[in-house]
Amino acid sequence: MSTSIRVLIWNEGRHERQNPHVQALYPHGIHEAIGGYLRDEGFAVRTATLDEPEHGLSEAALAATDVLIWWGHIAHNEVSDEVVARVHRRVLDGMGFIALHSAHHAKIFRRLMGTTCDLKWREMGERERVWVVAPHHPIAAGLGESFVIEHEEMYGEFFDVPAPETLVFISWFQGGEVFRSGCCYTRGRGKIFYFRPGHETYPTYHHSQVLRVIANAVRWAAATPGPIPTFGHHPNPPETLP
Repeated sequence: MSTSIRVLIWNEGRHERQNPHVQALYPHGIHEAIGGYLRDEGFAVRTATLDEPEHGLSEAALAATDVLIWWGHIAHNEVSDEVVARVHRRVLDGMGFIALHSAHHAKIFRRLMGTTCDLKWREMGERERVWVVAPHHPIAAGLGESFVIEHEEMYGEFFDVPAPETLVFISWFQGGEVFRSGCCYTRGRGKIFYFRPGHETYPTYHHSQVLRVIANAVRWAAATPGPIPTFGHHPNPPETLP
């Protein structure tokens, strides 16, 4: 059941305070626009923002999180390296991680990918069509072959990330560019999903299909039961163990 999945939505929370247009779109913050939908879906949702102590990402907060959703844009460098290392350890230990839109340049996403995560971009409010290219993947559940976002920021290839283990979505933009918009990875025991849509000056996180994708991704990324690997010196051969 979704109620067993504990979700922490992290957001810088800066644009909503500094830009009246963004504030009008997301009066309670991008995190709460997403959080309200996920609560209605039955998830146990908490939120955190950059300016909270430890950015709201203390050891205790992360220990109580099954899936961490991350939105950042203008203050990536303000996230402390200590917190990045803490989140990284939790992902390797099995916490799911969902990076949204400009979180491609978040310190934690770049550390998980091991690349620059650079791309092309253009903000002109162009139409985006998101094509489902892995129709049987759980993250694509309940979607048609594609869906349209009427106005979005363009992201274009080349996207400097490792080849996805599964590519769920490809976006086409009105200007002609395409982009790998839904990328799945594993790092250690943790599942990672990058999802492209979500520029702050557009109502993307009020779009029903975008929110459906995020909910599906939470279900997919949540840790699943299984053996926990052990490492290091192992003096007793398996046949000698009880």
